[in-house]
This record gives sequence, structure tokens and C-alpha cells, in this order.
Amino acid sequence: MDKKELLAIAVEAALEAGRAILTIYEKGQVTAESKEDSSPLTAADVASNEIINTHLKNTNIPIISEENKEIPYPDRKNWSHCWIVDPLDGTKEFIKRNGEFTVNIAYVVHGVPQLGVIYVPASRQLYYADVSQRHAYKNSLTTSYGLQEPLFSNTHRIAPKTTKDGSVRIVASKSHMNQETKDFIATLKQRHSSTTLLSKGSSLKFCLLAEGHADVYPRFAPTMEWDTAAGHAICNAVGLKVVSKDTNKELLYNKENLKNSSFVVAGGQERFF
Repeated sequence: MDKKELLAIAVEAALEAGRAILTIYEKGQVTAESKEDSSPLTAADVASNEIINTHLKNTNIPIISEENKEIPYPDRKNWSHCWIVDPLDGTKEFIKRNGEFTVNIAYVVHGVPQLGVIYVPASRQLYYADVSQRHAYKNSLTTSYGLQEPLFSNTHRIAPKTTKDGSVRIVASKSHMNQETKDFIATLKQRHSSTTLLSKGSSLKFCLLAEGHADVYPRFAPTMEWDTAAGHAICNAVGLKVVSKDTNKELLYNKENLKNSSFVVAGGQERFF
């Protein structure tokens, strides 16, 4: 399969999973169990994961998903490519019922994201990108869950926007505003004439940068590969970088330890470490 076909499959999987999530969300009361790492798990996580796995298995490409059994590194270290999936990113936001939760699907080759899909069930907004084509898109769904335009319509391309007055727009996590993040924001305030702080849940922070509503996203609290891979692809496709604090290089995927280092997302010329 070529990448257009793979991206179409990932989009279809995300949209179907999103419908299942929204059905549970609209019923109202959401119950959650605690996983071994104390993170919440809902029926929506499980339903979405089953749907996505069903679609992606048809590609014969291995899958890393938050809700699948973790595959030991010796079994996956020689994978040339894989899918990386978060069936419901922002489960805490889902439980809070604020709409800021997403479905994340990424296709990774030799540790580098190549395709990314982020679907926002509550608003029916779909973000997707092919890094090699340097194109990212935002599409809206109709009330019957159809795409308003074909997948690769130029009318739906997105891109970052720089401010002309020297100000900087910072987006940070709703649930993980720790001291290191506050210190980083304070440093930016010293460098720029003015700053604006936005707060968003889930992978929506990547989307805000990619479509030009924010300039920098610092993340100094724990994340896993499935939290970032899809957003990383979308940001790379529009020329943004996702830079690790540990290596001063872009985050890599399918690592022995699936936990990410701290990172900053910004324009390719920015240097923060």
C-alpha cells in the first residue's frame, strides 16, 4: 500500500472510533477504571481501540497502542515501520466532559512519524498530514459523518502563522502545568514583548500550532509515544519541530522505553535547550 492508502485507512479508523466514543460520551455518566499506572480507562477507550485495531490489522503493519498489551522490545526492535495509536487521548478530559479529547493514529518509519491523524469527536474536526508531501489538513464532518471535502483538497490545508508584533502564543496542558513548565513560560515572557497563554487538553495542542493559533508548546510532564506521534507528524508536515530536551533532536518512536523525554514544539529555527 502507498501512503495515501494508509492515510485513508487511518482516517476511516479514526472516524469510526470517534463515532463509538461520542455514542458513549452522549449517554452522560462515564465510569472509569484505574489501570496499573493509575491512569483512567473507560468503555470508550476499549471500544475505540477495538475498532482501530480491526482497521489497521488489514494493512499487515504492526501496531503499538496504549490499550494493547505491550509488545516486548526484542520483538519490535527490528520493525522498519509501525502504527502508533492512542484510541482516546485525553481520557481525563472525556470524563470531565469538556470535549477536549481526541483519537490519535500515526504511521512511523524507522522511528520517524510519516503520517498523522487526529480526530476530535466532540467537534467533528479532523486533522491529518503526510510529512513527505509537506501538507497538513483540517477537515470538518457533516452531521452524517461524511467529509465536507475530499481528503486532499487544498482548501483545507493548514499552516502556522507568525505574529508580527513580537508577541508569542504559548499553549500548555490543562492537567500537567508543573513548575518546570511555569519556569519555561516565565523565560519566554522575558524574551518577548508580550505573551498569551492558552490551555488545551490532549493532542489538540499540536493542532493549535499546526493551524497557526499558537507558537510554542512546552511539555515537561510525562508523555508516551502514542500521546505525541500523530501530532508530531502533523507539526512536521507544516515545518514545526518536536525537540527533545534530552537530545536536542526530534523525538523518536518505537524506542525500548515508550516514554518520551520532555520536549518543546515550535518553529524549526527556535532554540530552547
